[in-house]
Amino acid sequence: MTESTQAPTTVSNLGVAMFTVADQDAALAFYTDKLGYEVRADVRFGEHDEMRWLEVAPPGSVARLALNPPMADAPGGSAIGVETTDVLGEHARLTAVGGIDLDPEPMRSPGTPLMFMLRDPDGNTVFVVEAPPAG
Repeated sequence: MTESTQAPTTVSNLGVAMFTVADQDAALAFYTDKLGYEVRADVRFGEHDEMRWLEVAPPGSVARLALNPPMADAPGGSAIGVETTDVLGEHARLTAVGGIDLDPEPMRSPGTPLMFMLRDPDGNTVFVVEAPPAG
């Protein structure tokens, strides 16, 4: 292995993760109405405004989730992880909302944080994970 003389990266943040969805309006409704995320961007572009850039995020999050129509592959099959300090409370909240494909109970495996998964209507997976301790 050779030692690099270049500085590491200048990148300092993960800004946008992208999910492929079949219907941007239906995905928007799921993420805002069911999960409680907020809209960060919803803009039309292209020569005839035929394309749409749609971003949502949990309130207060720096990172965003773009909900894109299929370009090369079918919708679904991607995954992201989101963090909370209250996995049990978030699971209970989403269970009460209803209409969400989520694991019946949070789980913890040896060496992993408490977590559960939910799937959006397109089959993209959101891992809801216990945030690491501050410090």
